[in-house]
Amino acid sequence: MPAKKSKKGPTKGSGGKGRRSLEAKKGTLPAEQRHWYDGKQRSQAIRRAKELEGSGAAPRTARESERRRVDSDLLVGRNPVLEALRAGMPASRLFLSNSLDSDDRVNEAARLAGEQGVEVLEVTRAELDRRCESNGQPGAVHQGMALQARPYRYLVPEDLLERALGAQEPALIVALDGVTDPHNLGAIARSAAAFGADGLLIPERRSAGVTTTVWKTSAGTLARMPIAQATNLTRALEAFKKAGVFVVGLDADGDVAIPGLDLATGPLVVVVGSEGKGLSRLVRESCDVIASIPIRNAESLNASVAAGVSLYEVARLRAEGRDS
Repeated sequence: MPAKKSKKGPTKGSGGKGRRSLEAKKGTLPAEQRHWYDGKQRSQAIRRAKELEGSGAAPRTARESERRRVDSDLLVGRNPVLEALRAGMPASRLFLSNSLDSDDRVNEAARLAGEQGVEVLEVTRAELDRRCESNGQPGAVHQGMALQARPYRYLVPEDLLERALGAQEPALIVALDGVTDPHNLGAIARSAAAFGADGLLIPERRSAGVTTTVWKTSAGTLARMPIAQATNLTRALEAFKKAGVFVVGLDADGDVAIPGLDLATGPLVVVVGSEGKGLSRLVRESCDVIASIPIRNAESLNASVAAGVSLYEVARLRAEGRDS
């Protein structure tokens, strides 16, 4: 007996009906010509803000004062985890192995996590191994303890500048041009905190971001040292200059020497170049002055060392200016 034919015709494709149905219709108006667009977006934002207010969450705006990283890190090992919690590193979960031999470090880490609102989870060692592997740390010696860091919240350059200009001392910001080594970023953050800088400015691309490695290298100073991300570092520096801040780039072939730098006592951005190539051409052209550090028996200094030496000299010159 022949199979019964379906009354329903082919379903794939429109046979041109979709195209014909659009004929003689107008194209989509660009956003700037849609007279209803702004009002609609505004009403949606108001509704979202009310919903968030009712839930107790912080409202999101079109231009957030702080940007979030989309990724997070897993910090492993008893000493690193404890040091991170002591420094106040933003974290979401503390993982403890259920076969863990308790000691003072474990007890203090659990206590600090509870005080900071960090969720404490008891898992098997196999689960910790799996989490380390999925985080790109296969075979990591976690010692039965791991800390899940929260995504770091970056400031936007305008907010960092506003903070710096509102401080009692002249603004001092450290900008990094293509510094990709997280250890250098952490070390520079530590020097910046030690010598009174207001914050760091880094580009979104081709630059190290804040990770657990950076937190460890900074020795916890990132809890007090804000970092802003710029979509375009050159444009951000130009905006800082328009606000009355001088921009000094560091380079071995500088026009002036950092010791005795006249601009040090005013609002200042110190720009540190990448480990290999130094300052990029556009960033270099944005600088008011290119300064060098006098050295002997070496061609150049590591980026973090150069930043530390320069910031020390700026702090020294400012102290001399206050005392005179």
